Amino acid sequence: MNALTIRLLAVPQAAPLLRHAVREHLGPNGHPDAELCVSELLANVITHLGAGTPVTLRVTGTGRAARTRVELTDPAPRARPVRREAAGTDESGRGLALLEAVALRWGVTQGYRTKTVWCEL
Repeated sequence: MNALTIRLLAVPQAAPLLRHAVREHLGPNGHPDAELCVSELLANVITHLGAGTPVTLRVTGTGRAARTRVELTDPAPRARPVRREAAGTDESGRGLALLEAVALRWGVTQGYRTKTVWCEL
């Protein structure tokens, strides 16, 4: 299976670069929601773990694959994401709700020293 793997520091400036890399990897028939998922997962790390946290993005599948899997791994196994219900005036808190809305399924895999938040499209 064809995979894209990128290691970087989670900073806001990385979001457009990651979206572009995912678009290039998936090709013209790729899943358009993959870019949204990458942005939301990255924003979650920045918000809850801090800018500059080292992360690894992995995207498996291509535009020709039946499913695309997006994973973002960070070094905080105990900081588990929790889906919130944001009020209409809240400026944040919708990331996991968006992920849940566009993904077939999503979840968290906890490692010894890492955690991976993933979704399948």
